[in-house]
Amino acid sequence: MHKFSELIEMSTLLTINSMERSYELISKELETSGSTLWVKFLQTLTLQKTIYIIGVFSFSESTLQTLLICKNGFIQAEKELKEMGETELVSKFEIYRAAINVLKHGYGRSYDYLIKNKHNLSFKVKGENEGFFEEGDVSEIVTLIEVDDQFVLDCTETIKQVFKKLGF
Repeated sequence: MHKFSELIEMSTLLTINSMERSYELISKELETSGSTLWVKFLQTLTLQKTIYIIGVFSFSESTLQTLLICKNGFIQAEKELKEMGETELVSKFEIYRAAINVLKHGYGRSYDYLIKNKHNLSFKVKGENEGFFEEGDVSEIVTLIEVDDQFVLDCTETIKQVFKKLGF
């Protein structure tokens, strides 16, 4: 089997490119028709990105458990990366791990952690009283983390770097 770091990169690019083509087609339809159906399709694409990145992250954990022969792949990976002096990568990984937890579970410790660091994040976290990330964006779904192409790419890149540094 090929290295996980290579497969995850290719999978993400394939997924993002496919969704981008769909987005372009749907947007073109919305230019001539304000049909609710087309709006639902845009929201579905956002939902697909969210489900995709949650799945990628979860699968990464089980893969790390297998490769590192341990019960908690993320904890063991972070421990080994810290021993290598990769503290910046560990910090970045912790942020995306918290973001995925928020996408899966909503409010809680991970959400509080992200809110405290909100101004240092490369993605948007919705405050408790915020209704929208961007009012008028018909593709937005109800979530506390804005999952756009860049979030998916950055999260995947972080996972890829973790695996590469660990030799996988």
